Amino acid sequence: MRLFIAVNLSPEMKNALTDAQRTMYDRGVRGRFTPEENLHLTLAFIGEYPSADAVMDALSTVTFTPFEIRLDGVGRFGDLWWAGLRESAALTAVVRRVRTIAPKTMTVRAISLMSSRRGRNGMIYTEVGTIEADSK
Repeated sequence: MRLFIAVNLSPEMKNALTDAQRTMYDRGVRGRFTPEENLHLTLAFIGEYPSADAVMDALSTVTFTPFEIRLDGVGRFGDLWWAGLRESAALTAVVRRVRTIAPKTMTVRAISLMSSRRGRNGMIYTEVGTIEADSK
């Protein structure tokens, strides 16, 4: 199974991103736009791995408190367009912890283990498990 660790975005954050996609399309940008249900923030890509349970066991040792992320600009790498985030020490710290196993805003209260599979019309992402932030 193909796995990655991600923050699933709030409906408001997804709406802001799909609005940006519509604006790009209206201005003549063509290509494959990410479906709203697949919008997320990847913290770590694991790849093919035989056991989601083993990864969840490792992921469950990661601790963090809620933090905000904020959209901040866009960029382009060849044909790939991406949405930027304002620098966040809390996000960087979480990504660092996860990887040793770091406009609209949202408070991140959980991070998820995701699986991905190729469907007829592109990738399909499914949440396998989640951990909640400490409520300190």
